[in-house]
Amino acid sequence: MLSTLFHRNNLTGPLLALDIGTEVIKALVFTVEAESQKAIVRGVGRVHQAPGNMNSGAVSDIGGVIEASRQAIAEAQENAGVKKAQKAVIGIAGELVKGTTTTVHYERINPSLKISLAELRAIMKKVQQKAYERIQDQVVWEVGRPVDIKLINAAIVDVRIDGYRVNNPLDFQGRNVSISVFNAYAPLVHLGALEEIARALDVDLVSVIAEPYAVASGISPEDALDFSAIFIDIGGGTTDIAVVRGGGLEGTKMFALGGRAFTKRLMRDLDIDFAEAEALKIRYSRGELAQDIAAHVEDILVDDCKIWLDGVELSLGEFAETDPLPSHIYLCGGGSALPGISTVITQSDWTERLAFMGAPQVGFLQPQDVRRVIDTTQYLRDPQDVTPMGLVHVAMDFAREERTITQILRSAMEQVE
Repeated sequence: MLSTLFHRNNLTGPLLALDIGTEVIKALVFTVEAESQKAIVRGVGRVHQAPGNMNSGAVSDIGGVIEASRQAIAEAQENAGVKKAQKAVIGIAGELVKGTTTTVHYERINPSLKISLAELRAIMKKVQQKAYERIQDQVVWEVGRPVDIKLINAAIVDVRIDGYRVNNPLDFQGRNVSISVFNAYAPLVHLGALEEIARALDVDLVSVIAEPYAVASGISPEDALDFSAIFIDIGGGTTDIAVVRGGGLEGTKMFALGGRAFTKRLMRDLDIDFAEAEALKIRYSRGELAQDIAAHVEDILVDDCKIWLDGVELSLGEFAETDPLPSHIYLCGGGSALPGISTVITQSDWTERLAFMGAPQVGFLQPQDVRRVIDTTQYLRDPQDVTPMGLVHVAMDFAREERTITQILRSAMEQVE
């Protein structure tokens, strides 16, 4: 199954971004200012999830998620002073959410003719079909059977005509056209759960957005062709990775290991319940424990941090096959606060097995790093708030007037059936 999930008409009034995390649901109410081309966050709501609501980043109890989402939305709307945010974007994560950049090389029969929108649509159909087959094969290899998937996000990475990079190929002449497009797909079963949640919450679902795509889009400088970085979002149930090279999103990877695994380790080793273990982990991450207790917690979690890093190394291996990896690594998400995470990245010998452009440099993303999104609530202060703000950033682009080549080609892609 190949289809898209974009419904961007009339995105006015208060809007909603919903980040359904394994541990916490975050709801942001925001508006888009057309003149300044900025989004203003006016309300924030956070509600902790029940332990059985999510599994590996995917919804496992629709009713439980609906109830927690309803509470988070109500809190955000009250905080914003609005009665109802009718239209929403929802983030999605999970191991079977796949993102990859596909390149199609197209030789034109008559290079003297100017490239038309109809011709671009034909090229994009080839790109989309190639991307779909590639990701479908990957999913089949992982789960052992075909899975219906749906296109959820798309972005132009590179457009070249006869080797020259152009921003907009329309009306250009030339023989050889190469277009690279990033596509993110998600299983239909996961999307169906989110659509059911949106119906129960009585909101119009504008789009479902792959969360690593949202983080990379919100942070990467616009039109910076020399920007390259690795983004790692450590949530409660998954770790999401996005690789950006030359200003374009090359691909995303996700694996089912996040902050909840560290909490469960503390549960087992210290014989305490989940709530106590979570509170202890948070205090450890904030540096609030006595030195001897912090050292004991560090010893307990050190092996799990190494296992987590193995997942990162495996995920990045495919990107390192052809070119060295970017040296800048940016962390976000609630799990990024764990001291052992940054320590294991910088002190491990894993970089000797993967080629990097230089010695890896680790930094932490903050909400103010998300471009063109302004928080007026002062509630968004931590790396865990970067992801929902990234969702706002992507949603804002949906609301903008379609003038760029990215929007033109997205429109063309939506014609593919």
